[in-house]
Amino acid sequence: MQREHIQTGKAIQKRTGKTFYLATRFLPERVRHATHVLYAFFRIADEVVDDANGTPPDEQAARLESLRAQALGEQPPEDDVLMAFDQLRERYGIADREIDVFIDAMKTDIETNRYETYADLEAYMRGSAAAVGVMMTAIMEADEAELAQPHAVKLGEAFQMTNFLRDVREDVVDRDRIYLPLESLREHGVDEAAVENLEFSDSFAAVMQSELKRTERLYREGVAGIRYLPNDCQLPVLLAAVLYAEHHRVIRSQDYDVLSEEPSLSTTRKLWCLAKTRWHWHWNRDPEAVFKRVSAVPPSEPGHRGPGHGEGVPTR
Repeated sequence: MQREHIQTGKAIQKRTGKTFYLATRFLPERVRHATHVLYAFFRIADEVVDDANGTPPDEQAARLESLRAQALGEQPPEDDVLMAFDQLRERYGIADREIDVFIDAMKTDIETNRYETYADLEAYMRGSAAAVGVMMTAIMEADEAELAQPHAVKLGEAFQMTNFLRDVREDVVDRDRIYLPLESLREHGVDEAAVENLEFSDSFAAVMQSELKRTERLYREGVAGIRYLPNDCQLPVLLAAVLYAEHHRVIRSQDYDVLSEEPSLSTTRKLWCLAKTRWHWHWNRDPEAVFKRVSAVPPSEPGHRGPGHGEGVPTR
């Protein structure tokens, strides 16, 4: 990958993904450069539908199909990011399937703006989040990739769910999307129209509490696999998990009201998360132990058996 292509990807990540960019800075150069390119590719595809600005659905779909063809090497790449991604795909042996499911998920956003069940949302995240985790595992070249990958999938889903929970207001206002499962709303007596109208209630708070707990189980399962990554990648991935999960602390401090104000992390809070994570990592190189000590994710719920050392990751 040429340096100018990497710099283009870095600029996109720095502008659009500040939280992940902070963690990326601690990756070794061999992985950091590839991460800039991966993130930029994901962002370019995501913006086709998130920032459509009135572009007709068929044109959005055609643009995504063009990106798919370029990413798979079926068409010449049209810009720096796609040139670099093409080289990255070949170098790290990224499977065509992962690119396909990612682009398919982006196409889903053109027509789908509600999800009936969590299983439906999980199917969407197979492309929008799990594929990202698989590709990140590939560029890290983990010796125990088969063990690391299922956990990377769960961590990718955890990051995605945190984004959904943080961005409820933005998704409704800017895109008419609700990523909270409709069955979860009904279970707690929340009408879909109330979310559309940004009407906060105790019942909506109960929905958020439930979804936060679900997401925090994903974090525990995901972090349990960090030990399978190369030593020089473990702290950066752990830091990303701590930073994303910190949004949960902010959500709780707002009494679960993400409809009136979007939760965000200040620079000071991010730097504090970074400092305390690095300090504990200096004394204890066990990712799960450090995550339990410093993250906003509470210990395992009573009666819930986490993945633990040597255990597999539940499929649900």
